[in-house]
Amino acid sequence: MQADLVEMQAVATTDQPVMLAARHIRKAFPGVVALDNVSLDIRAGAVHALMGENGAGKSTMMKILAGAYIADSGTLTLHGQPLNLRSPRDALDAGIAMIHQELNLLADMTVAENIWIGREPRNRLGLIDHGELNQRTRALLSRLHLDIDPEAMLGDLSIANRQMVEIAKAVGFESDVLIMDEPTSAITEKEVARLFAIIESLREQGKAIIYITHKMDEVFQIADDISIFRDGKHIVSGPASSFTPNSLIAAMVGRELSQLFPKEEVEIGDVAVSVRNLTRRGKFHDVSFDVRYGEIVGFAGLMGSGRTEVVESLFGIDPADSGEITLHGQTLRIRHPQQAIDQGMALLTEDRKKSGLFLMLSVGENMEITAMRHHARAGFVRQGQVDALCEDMRQRLAVKTPSLHETIENLSGGNQQKVLIARWLLNKPRILILDEPTRGIDVGAKSEIHRLMCSLARQGVAIIMISSELPEVMGMSDRMVVMHEGRVAGVLPRPEFSQERIMALASGVRADFTN
Repeated sequence: MQADLVEMQAVATTDQPVMLAARHIRKAFPGVVALDNVSLDIRAGAVHALMGENGAGKSTMMKILAGAYIADSGTLTLHGQPLNLRSPRDALDAGIAMIHQELNLLADMTVAENIWIGREPRNRLGLIDHGELNQRTRALLSRLHLDIDPEAMLGDLSIANRQMVEIAKAVGFESDVLIMDEPTSAITEKEVARLFAIIESLREQGKAIIYITHKMDEVFQIADDISIFRDGKHIVSGPASSFTPNSLIAAMVGRELSQLFPKEEVEIGDVAVSVRNLTRRGKFHDVSFDVRYGEIVGFAGLMGSGRTEVVESLFGIDPADSGEITLHGQTLRIRHPQQAIDQGMALLTEDRKKSGLFLMLSVGENMEITAMRHHARAGFVRQGQVDALCEDMRQRLAVKTPSLHETIENLSGGNQQKVLIARWLLNKPRILILDEPTRGIDVGAKSEIHRLMCSLARQGVAIIMISSELPEVMGMSDRMVVMHEGRVAGVLPRPEFSQERIMALASGVRADFTN
């Protein structure tokens, strides 16, 4: 990276006025300094991408700007005026709204009720005017070109549409500053294009957008300015045109990542998993595939293609209605996850917070859950043994935490993901299913997880990986199962991988790629 780029300060990068400024912000939690003397300028009418590894301090900074955290020291100004935020309501009143990566919506309320909660229109009797509420919602959704029913229950929507409702909710505040934390993590390419059109419209209105993402292509597509954090410190800011992907990664991780997808050629063994004609009504039909020991089989497909549903049936979460599953040469009917675990299977779920983590428990307690039964005698757990294994796994996976006693909710997304992987590795699985293993984590943590996958494959573990990121599933797989609308559209060996071919299969398009 060019020396003069490293020397740049966190100041505005063009003549457009600074709307929001942070100066010398410090925030500490028990055992860790999350932000250390950080300064930042956000310009009006610009998209400012905030980049850094998980644990770099990005989310802490955004929570301070959104009023969820109070800085230990430092100052904030908005439109040149001092800003004293003591709560998220203070931030909203000041004109700062945040779109959270972990959706803050209520499943048992309608779309309209979620968007306008706390600011619903009232009639003369002081009751909520549902007609006006739905009319306002239709107008807002129409302005954003979103085809969503205002009266639909939020819980009935897809994850992608829930994310779009979260975006609409933030836009509905008509705020001057919008903070977007991983807004594209759960939406399709079509919806990403729609979101970018919304951002462009907001930019033209003079709004300031703070954009957090781990997707490098998005940064160079949408950002005007980029700031990079590392280990709680501001490293560099500059126009997006001042960076290249390599210089950006080097500034984020403090080192060059020579190979993000370090796929290795390893000895492939016998069939570990054989699935034949697996069907679950309304979800997937007639799915067949094999996975061998030492092999990484990637699952690709558009959202709603049935990838997650297939592996959940394989693991016994939602058993299939028909079909055959053979594990280690033995045909079984898996009706419960414990049966799968007993057969040496492990599943890293797609949504770590909803179905993986116990957020109020410690790192160690989250890690040891599946291993405790292997270290019990006469009904008593040999806790010393378990603690030693967890500490060894913490060091092996480089989990950044003050100790195993730290509450896991305080860890970054990437480190939470490592804890979940550690949980299953303590069980010594022979078959490992990874559903979106690197979603919402930074490039450094992604590289570490990819190297771990290669190490496990080298040890003979059979791996199934689902990923919505095509470069990842192409880069890490020996073979690929492509799904379309609940069916296997094709199975490709590694030499036949191409983005065009995979997308054609995933979209249900018949095309000739022989030439």
